[in-house]
Order: sequence, then C-alpha cells, then structure tokens
Amino acid sequence: MKFNDLDKKLRIYETANDYNVPLGFYIVARIDGRGFTKLTKKTHDFEKPFDPKFRDMMVETTKHLMNCGFKINYAYTQSDEISLLFDLNEGSFGRKTRKLNSILAGETSAKFSLLLGDLAAFDCRLSVLPNKEEVIDYFRWRHQDSQRNSLEAHCYWFLRKKGFSAREASDKILGTSTSFKNEFLFENGINYNDIPNWQKRGIGFYMGKVTKEGFNPIKKEKTFAIRNEIIMNSELPIKDEYTNLLREIIL
Repeated sequence: MKFNDLDKKLRIYETANDYNVPLGFYIVARIDGRGFTKLTKKTHDFEKPFDPKFRDMMVETTKHLMNCGFKINYAYTQSDEISLLFDLNEGSFGRKTRKLNSILAGETSAKFSLLLGDLAAFDCRLSVLPNKEEVIDYFRWRHQDSQRNSLEAHCYWFLRKKGFSAREASDKILGTSTSFKNEFLFENGINYNDIPNWQKRGIGFYMGKVTKEGFNPIKKEKTFAIRNEIIMNSELPIKDEYTNLLREIIL
C-alpha cells in the first residue's frame, strides 16, 4: 500500500476522538504534578509545609507557560498545580483539546524538570466555560482550595515535627473545622494570619504594561518605552476583592 493510502487510512485513528473547543467559549487549563507526594517528601528534601525554592520553580514554570506560544490572560499557581486562562480568541491548533493537553503537559514537565535537575511529570486537563462568571468561579474555587489546603498542611506538619506519625497527624485534624485548625495553631504559637500570603492564597500572573527606562547614546538622554510584561502578584486578596481583581483582568 502506498504511503498516501496508509496515511489516509490510519490518521483517522489518531483524530477520531478530536474535540475542538468552539470560539466564544473560555478555555482554562489545569496542570497538576504527577507523583509529587513522593517527589517532594522522599526524593527531594523540601522544607515543610512550604518551600520557597519549590515555589520559585513553580513561578518560573508558570511564566514559561505564559510565553510558550499561547495568549494567556491570567495564570494562577498554588502547591504543585497551575491554572491558565486562554484569551477568548486564542485559536492555536484549531483549539484542539488533544493538542492543548499534550503540549501544556509537555512544556510544564520539561521546564520544571530543568529547574529541578530531576525528572518531573505533569498532567493537564481543560475546562471549557461558557461565560466570564464561570471563569471567575473557577479561579475562586482554586483560590479557596489553596487556603483550605494551606491551613491543613500547617496543622499536619506542625504535628509531624512534634513526633506524630503520618497517620496520627492526619487523624488528629481529620474532619475538624477551619476555626478549630486556626485555634490549634494559635495555641501552639502560630498565628495563621501572619503566614505569608503566597502560602495561603497562591500566586496570580497577568500581562500588564510597564515603563522601561533606556538611554539614547546619540541624543545622550534617557528614553522611556511602554512594554507588555508578566506581572506577578503574591499578595492576592480574598473574597470580594479577589473577585473584583479577576473581573478587571478578564474584561
């Protein structure tokens, strides 16, 4: 059988399940670390419960994804996950979910592995959202998940450092309320309000205009140019203020 005939016959198996996101729908990609519990607890000795070195690698990986060929309007990272909001008119690869998932998982895994100096893998899934309100709710969801996980992590690792086993530490805080966890930390000398905001609320990224200073050697004078640059916000607000921030970015 000739190549063209083979190509026509077999390519359909690759594309039979292709889905293209229609224009007019928002796309949010969520990228998660695969097997990161082992990677961060056993393979590498990261500081618990949060390590600035690990945070910095996630930050640099997120910035890389915002510059890897897609127009991303907003990005958010917490723990070992990254969420990316595509521009509503982004049309790369025909908005094919198969391509977007594979490219983003590959780019993330490659960049983070280079930064770590070891193999690390990420998976990717897409949310197709019909309007701005659903997009805002998506990022509010991840933002609140960060706060919930952060509070639990600080309680858990406080107990582990006090000699409790993994099972004992988990059982002690299992099913307890937010107020209980806050009070537990406070009674043990930790004011959760004083913990850095990036640990509690994650970090947001968006494109913004910044003024860059230069120098004209011919005229021997300073010059100023406005350029687009990634703005990182590690002091994200909560509740309505965060919602308002998202509205400004998405609009």
